[in-house]
Amino acid sequence: MIQKDRETIRGLASRWMELANLPVMGERARMWTALKDLHAERPMVLFETWTVENYVREDELFCENEILRRYERSMRQAIRQVEEIGDDYVLEPVFRVLWETTAAEYGVGLDFVRAEDNLGGNLGFHYNHPIKTPGDIARLKHNTWKIERARTLENAKLLEDAIGDILPVMIQGTDCFLPYLTGDLYKLIGNDNLLTWLYDAPDAIHQAMAFLRDDRLMLYDWLESENMLGLNNNSIIVGSGSPGYISSLPQPDYAGQVRLKDLWVWSESQETTMISPRMFGEFFLPYIAEVARRFGRVYYGCCDPVHDRWELIHSQIPHIGAVSISPWCDQRVMGEKLGKEVVYSRKPKPWLVSGDSTDWEGLQKDVDETVQAARDCNLEIIYRDVYRIHEDRPRLKKWADLVRSRIS
Repeated sequence: MIQKDRETIRGLASRWMELANLPVMGERARMWTALKDLHAERPMVLFETWTVENYVREDELFCENEILRRYERSMRQAIRQVEEIGDDYVLEPVFRVLWETTAAEYGVGLDFVRAEDNLGGNLGFHYNHPIKTPGDIARLKHNTWKIERARTLENAKLLEDAIGDILPVMIQGTDCFLPYLTGDLYKLIGNDNLLTWLYDAPDAIHQAMAFLRDDRLMLYDWLESENMLGLNNNSIIVGSGSPGYISSLPQPDYAGQVRLKDLWVWSESQETTMISPRMFGEFFLPYIAEVARRFGRVYYGCCDPVHDRWELIHSQIPHIGAVSISPWCDQRVMGEKLGKEVVYSRKPKPWLVSGDSTDWEGLQKDVDETVQAARDCNLEIIYRDVYRIHEDRPRLKKWADLVRSRIS
């Protein structure tokens, strides 16, 4: 390890530990736990920065070693969020390293092509959709997953040798579980087939969903049997931007080896929002619910509006702890339906803070509508899906301050 890399990463580790040991971090963790335990002391506020373009620029990274450079980026992002935004982000006094994994993509490949925009960004992309006909479903093969143990241990040791005396390095194992059943169905068959096969080849949809369900359960059972799971009842994001603090996980009989029932899972179905609740309940929800039932707690939803199918979802997945209330969701209706029983996880409209300028009047209106709709709920407000702010980072703190002024 060259001296410059060592000095860089150790300096960041010292700052991380300094911030993580601030009393406010423990207080935030306690309040996140109270929220997920369904007796919130106040609405919790978070801005998700990892998607923001150039939140940490390449010219701000100094480590030459590729692995350390990756960790450097993660450290700078977390430290910057704490120092600049003033939301309820929790920095814990540990640096977590996840198992690195590889998998074959169902034996057919899920190739995609990115499109570059006029500013050099490449967020947009499209897939090749390898399953063209119902008969092609028979070509699918269950993924063969491989844990890159040696590589993960080597990377963790590299970091631990550099900073272990300052900031503990922990092999976390796993973090967020996102089964992504309808997401992969879309990648495999495309949107047109997803819609038309419900009428023209309904058995093919059931066949594909059963295959994807089984594939996930095989993976999760394997991870559990190999003792590769890591608890996510902490600052790890377990749903649409939402941290997993909760006192009911792990289960009371937990004895040190993590099981699926000790964990959060993130279930959603953004690709089926244009499908009626009845057809969603027939073709998709049973498979999603079967996977979800293996876990201890469920975060449900992302951008999918759930107000027209909430009772159906909740009847099959009764252990939902939080639900995403996206910009396309009827806030008032969901506030009435959730009450105190499930965390109201609001996602503000991302376009109001994105781009060249910010619509502050629109942002205030948005948060006021949320506060009114969720006045009798356990509320978290998590800003996510913001990609471009043209390096105007001060607007993120201004948003956090605005929200605090409207919820106090």
